[in-house]
Amino acid sequence: MVFASVEFLTLFLPLFFIAYLATPGRGRNLVLLLASWVFYGWWKPVFLLLLWGVTLVGFAFGRAIEAAPTDQGKQRLLAWGAAVNLALLAWFKYANLAIGTANDGLSLLDAGHIAWDPVILPIGLSFYILHAISYLYDIRRGVVKAEPSLVAFGVYIAMFSQLVAGPVIRYRWVDKELASRRLDFSGFSTGARRFMIGFAMKVLIADSLAPLVDAAFTLSRPSLADAWVGTGAYALQLYFDFAGYSAMAIGLGLMLGFHFPENFNHPYLATSIQDFWRRWHISLSGWLRDYLYIALGGNRAGKARTYLNLILTMAIGGLWHGAAWTFVAWGLLHGLALVVERLAANRGVRLPNLLSYPLTMAVVLVAWTLFRASDWSAAQTMLMGQFGLHGIGLSAQLSLALHPVVVLWLCLGLATVWWPALAARLPGGGLALPRWWQALWPVASFIYALAVLEGHETVPFLYFQF
Repeated sequence: MVFASVEFLTLFLPLFFIAYLATPGRGRNLVLLLASWVFYGWWKPVFLLLLWGVTLVGFAFGRAIEAAPTDQGKQRLLAWGAAVNLALLAWFKYANLAIGTANDGLSLLDAGHIAWDPVILPIGLSFYILHAISYLYDIRRGVVKAEPSLVAFGVYIAMFSQLVAGPVIRYRWVDKELASRRLDFSGFSTGARRFMIGFAMKVLIADSLAPLVDAAFTLSRPSLADAWVGTGAYALQLYFDFAGYSAMAIGLGLMLGFHFPENFNHPYLATSIQDFWRRWHISLSGWLRDYLYIALGGNRAGKARTYLNLILTMAIGGLWHGAAWTFVAWGLLHGLALVVERLAANRGVRLPNLLSYPLTMAVVLVAWTLFRASDWSAAQTMLMGQFGLHGIGLSAQLSLALHPVVVLWLCLGLATVWWPALAARLPGGGLALPRWWQALWPVASFIYALAVLEGHETVPFLYFQF
């Protein structure tokens, strides 16, 4: 089940809220937990066993780490708890990649192949594994106490509002609200507004750009115009798809009494790659910094080790996104860009925004090419197009994909992305909209997006595949 679907909006969500609001405060965690399991099991009920297993393992190891009498014992239990979670992630997410890579090597040696039935990746696994690992790590550091209630811990792991595509929530952000939270009209209405805006971002902009992106990335010889139009459209599609999901998740959290942190802060206004990662998927970049980069040594062991840690962190972050070497290349490119920026800063080199902004966006867009490409061959084809090796003008295939509705949403997406920068340069800081319009436009956009959704099949969120 996905947020942008008729069954979620007209069946699951109304029935859930009726049960949730009718239940006294102490019982709401149980209602939320059961509803989250229904939500997750809607796709494949068998994967509930995996979710339950991660929940029980995390709960048991958390209590054991807290009770361990020595630091050595706590560290050993943390290592075992993290290893169990990482082993599950490795099997379900990377077994296919490992066998596929091995078979590619065997074929080069003409040595046969390994027979293999592909492993199905459960949706949301990457996210709730990170939740479980950060929870154990924070108990080990003494940042939080182990959760005494299995039901409350189950809610933390499985809460449907952000279960399958984030944001990546840390236990210490929600521990008090798991125990007691306030439901009021102000929070509910604010959350509903965020949910409606996110829904419109997903359905109206991201889904409208999807056919254009698919057309561009399937061209056998994309021209310069084809490649950059397609890559730019993908950058907008991914942003409005994922930021839309995050807005919906944050909105649902508010409606339930939880306060999740923002996950995006106008990333396409970044003037450096470091700035980009302060703005894009903020919950993941913070997780990688606090639980991976610092664990590797951070910047505590000299410049060379710092640069290596940056590259390793981003490469692992790329692999976390998907079980393909193109994702590793995407992460490596970002890691190398971060190293170059640090080297330049250490030498006192600072470019003006007029130069740093287009350079940053060029790196981001080239990296998105690797991120979107289905394999190395597709990535190479698109990169060659971006350098004009297949001609310059727009092809007939992409011209057909650029019909007026797509152009409208492409322009609206660009305007929305750049509006904060443009508004800051206008007198008075931007256009002051009437309060009635500020209240009305999310509702109007939501209703229109519902009508659009009725006219086509549900398009899964892009981050579901990660």
